[in-house]
Parts: sequence; C-alpha cells; structure tokens
Amino acid sequence: MRKDVYVYDLAGRLLAEQFPQWAGLPLTLLDPAGSDHVIFRLGADMAVRLPRGDWAAGQAEKEHRWLPLLAPGLPLALPVPLGLGKPSPETGYPWNWSVARWLDGTVPDAGTLDGPGRTRLRSVAYQLAGFLTALHHLPPANALLPGPHPDLVGESLHARDAGTRSAIAATADVFDAPAMTAAWDAALGAPPWSGQPLWFHGDFHTGNLLAGPDGRLSAVIDFGGLGLGDPACDLTIAYTLLGADARAAFRTARATDDATWARGLGWALSTGLNAYTTYAATHPLVAARTTRQVTQALTEFRRTA
Repeated sequence: MRKDVYVYDLAGRLLAEQFPQWAGLPLTLLDPAGSDHVIFRLGADMAVRLPRGDWAAGQAEKEHRWLPLLAPGLPLALPVPLGLGKPSPETGYPWNWSVARWLDGTVPDAGTLDGPGRTRLRSVAYQLAGFLTALHHLPPANALLPGPHPDLVGESLHARDAGTRSAIAATADVFDAPAMTAAWDAALGAPPWSGQPLWFHGDFHTGNLLAGPDGRLSAVIDFGGLGLGDPACDLTIAYTLLGADARAAFRTARATDDATWARGLGWALSTGLNAYTTYAATHPLVAARTTRQVTQALTEFRRTA
C-alpha cells in the first residue's frame, strides 16, 4: 500500500474508532507538514495531528493539558485541542494523537516582510516581543494545575554541547567554524538564568508562526516543546525571521539582558545546526531556513563580540 493511502486510511480509522462524530468529514493531507507529525485538515475548521515516532509521542497529551489554560492569556491564537486521541490496538497505532482547532494563515517569510522601510518586519518584531512577554508572565504551572509536572522540564543548553560541536565540525565547509565555536563558547560561558522559571514555547521559529494576508502574525503553533525554565530558548526567533534592524527592535522591546541574549544566540546556533545536519540534504526549504538561522546568528555574534 502506498504511504499516502496508508496514512489516509489510518487517520480515517482512528477517527471512526475514537471520534465518530467527525469521521464523515473530509481529510486533506498537508504535505509537507513537519518533522514530528503527519497533519490533516479535517473538514473546514479542524486539524488531525499524528506523531511520526516515539520522540513526539508526549506532545499531544501536553498540548491537550496546557494550551486551553494558556490560550486566554496570550495575544495570538493557539491550536487549542478539541480531542485527545489514544493509542489504538485496533489499528496498531501506538501513540496519543490529537484533533485541534484549525488556524488559517501562512508561514511568514523574512524576504517578503523585509521590504522598503522594513516597517512590516519591525511591526512583526514588536508582535513577537509582545507574545513572549505575555507568555513569560503567565502564572506558574502549579497555579494553573496543581501537581508535579515533569513534562515541562526543558533541556539545558549545556546538554547540547557535544552534539553542537559535532555539528560545527560537520558543517565546517559550509559555515565559519571558528566563529561558530567562539559563539557557542560564549553562549555556554554566559551566566545562567537566575530568575523564576518562566514559560517558554521551546521551538519558537518561523515555521511555527502563522500570518494573515497583511503580514501581521495571527497564531503560534506546535507547542510540543512547551516548558518552564530559562526563556532564552525562545530568542531563536530573532534569527529565523528577523534581520539586524528588526532584531534590535525586538531585543529592546523584550528588554533582554546580555547574558540571556548570549544564551539565546547559542540556542539559535545549536538548533539551526542540528536541523541543518539532519534535514538539509533532503529538504531544500529546511536548508534555506537553517542556513539563514546560522548566518544571522553569526552576524549578530560578530556585531556584539
């Protein structure tokens, strides 16, 4: 059976088994979707997300638990879940999956936004800063839902050291390896976050944003990396979408201190290199986006070093 036929059949059978009220609605496969999920549009106003592997298996349950609690306090729309699907012995599908509200919009493009006067990109920079300010100031997890929350413990920047240095070596013929090493060392050497743990998106890059026809942001999606801790990881967006001028406006609007900014640059470098070494050879769009991410991070490092 062809892969596309198989995933349509799987999604249809899961819906019929667990959400029969939606089983008769048309399914439209999004291609490409993402590295973590196969995504369908379900009818006019819903989406079905099926994890591709065990690395994404906990995301549906996390989003189902937290997004309805966080969404009312945020200035952009979120894909609030409508139903949490369960593993299905009947179909052999082993992970939780989800049905969520469909959000219209297109992924913003830096080249389109960064036009004459760059006013649209600066406007987006202020929207991004406003969203992160609102996210980081939401009540702590225990105030929203009592109990231990191990699913919100994020990865540390230092835990990425070996993988990042390996990626620097692997891409030395593409990017400036000495500059990457210096930028990475500076990020690891920056003082750690000493404030209260703050909410972070955890994968805050261009591909997880939606914009309307006017270029203004309308939604933030894919909260599988949601957590509490150092908010520096969310500064990755400053390198995946913003240029130097808009990035400066974004930093000022966020009132970001030097240490957090340095750690954020490290997150941008590390995640960009990881995606580049994993996907760039077979995905031209990923290659273009991650090349921009890494080169923007190096540009910023050279400017501030």
